[in-house]
Amino acid sequence: MVIFSVYVVNKAGGLIYQYDNYVPRAEAEKTFSYPLDLVLKHHDEKVVVSFGQRDGIRVGHAVLSINGVDVMGRSTADGKDILEYLRDAANYPVSIRFGRARLSSNEKLMLASMFHSLFAIGSQLSPEVGSSGIEMLETDVFKLHCFQTLTGWCELFDQNLKSALEVAEKAGNFGTGS
Repeated sequence: MVIFSVYVVNKAGGLIYQYDNYVPRAEAEKTFSYPLDLVLKHHDEKVVVSFGQRDGIRVGHAVLSINGVDVMGRSTADGKDILEYLRDAANYPVSIRFGRARLSSNEKLMLASMFHSLFAIGSQLSPEVGSSGIEMLETDVFKLHCFQTLTGWCELFDQNLKSALEVAEKAGNFGTGS
């Protein structure tokens, strides 16, 4: 089993740790003539396909590069808006690489919080008393597992931190007022 990402969420639903362990594989590059037969739009500081699928290019894929030059969000390397660049017939033929863009930090925070909310709702709506909520969410492409840590971990962390600080203080590693 491959682990693509790890998210650690606190009891309040806040993201406290996240690690990506994958490189998006679903990429498609195609050379287009004018006019472009896909509908593109700005979405979350990216340019994404909103209508039209072909040759491995799917709705939701973002523009990753134009003519071999990586794009930065909504702009080309020279600072032009991607949609404006693609409206100009003089820029064709154009080679565009599409794929899943990496999630922004804000998107990761929102997804972690949203999953925590779904987990809490699942726990409360379960017909079984004491349900543990969502344990696994399965799609045709991936499985999302939800593991809960043992209760009391935070208290144990606090106790060990206090002990470490006391040991360091007794050893003289801290000066007065530190």
